[in-house]
Amino acid sequence: MNAKSISVKVGGVEFSNSAPVAFIAGPCVIEGEQAYLDTAIALAAVFKSARRPFMLKASFDKANRTSVNAYRGVGMRDGLRILEKAKAATKAPLLVDVHEPWQADEVAKVADMLQIPAFLCRQTDLVLACAQTGKPVNVKKGQFLAPWDMKNIIKKIESTGNKQITLTERGSSFGYGNLVVDMCGLEIMKETGYPVILDATHSVQKPGALGDKTGGNSAYAPALARAAAAVGIAGIFFEAHPDPAKALSDGPNSLALKDVSKLVNIIIRIDSAVKK
Repeated sequence: MNAKSISVKVGGVEFSNSAPVAFIAGPCVIEGEQAYLDTAIALAAVFKSARRPFMLKASFDKANRTSVNAYRGVGMRDGLRILEKAKAATKAPLLVDVHEPWQADEVAKVADMLQIPAFLCRQTDLVLACAQTGKPVNVKKGQFLAPWDMKNIIKKIESTGNKQITLTERGSSFGYGNLVVDMCGLEIMKETGYPVILDATHSVQKPGALGDKTGGNSAYAPALARAAAAVGIAGIFFEAHPDPAKALSDGPNSLALKDVSKLVNIIIRIDSAVKK
């Protein structure tokens, strides 16, 4: 039996397991000011056409890259400046990763929602620092966690008085170099009452598959997104890039920008049928 659906509102976007599906989208990492702005504006046009608000995401730093030589981003100072410009251009609320506790207050000055990366979801100091900003917090479920273990992370956030929480599935480790998504896990997390989101693109990663970088197969991301919409969840998260083959981070599992509109409209139709 699912608990009563909790609603978390961020800007003009509502996340609730019983409300119309919401979307979080953007490139994996800020590769440069103009490139990011162009992609953000293109995504805003897609969602305007679909008549759905969306949340814009990006990282100013990818702190958990496979190789020390991998591109990490533009850094926090320049990243937050670029994100402010993107927010003004798109009118979309911002979701931004936080990797260290000291970053939380600075990121909260720009971001509308803070995100705990999956590998860091059990880092108590980080979780508490993000929660204590008073901003909504999206927690990526660690690849190593069972869905029912998310309740302990929820309790950490709630201990600060913050109950603006969303939970995001992004695949579970299945042997070496592979991830799987258990759709039952979405239902289990829904039992907390908090909004559940599927990260469709990170869920098709193949960690370390390219030796010094993560691989993936973006062709399967739409199938996972459609299946999750059929379960009836609060949101779908995906990364999109104008040319995934040239992306500096997560290219193999990112959607091509040209394919986003079709997928978004399919997801909306499935969600509408399920929640009718």
